[in-house]
Amino acid sequence: MNSLLWILDITLCGSLLWLAWQTLATSDLFKAIVLFIVLGLVMALAWARLDAPDIALAEAAIGAGLTGALLLSTLTAITKRTGPRTPPETMDADT
Repeated sequence: MNSLLWILDITLCGSLLWLAWQTLATSDLFKAIVLFIVLGLVMALAWARLDAPDIALAEAAIGAGLTGALLLSTLTAITKRTGPRTPPETMDADT
């Protein structure tokens, strides 16, 4: 039983690090917001695993839910104001 809990803890830690890196590294704002929401939900699981259910509920409600909704609303307002998003152009190897 202890080995399963260790595997769960290591998976949670690895998932948090990977999600944080992907959230910071992506150039697409919508993808970054979705990854941020998923990061908040996985963080809530980590808090629940650490026997802190009140912090887990706050993280899920505020960190993932409310903040994610506000970020998506802001992205929608920015997109309407400036037009559709275009991905950044990549540099060709010839130039």
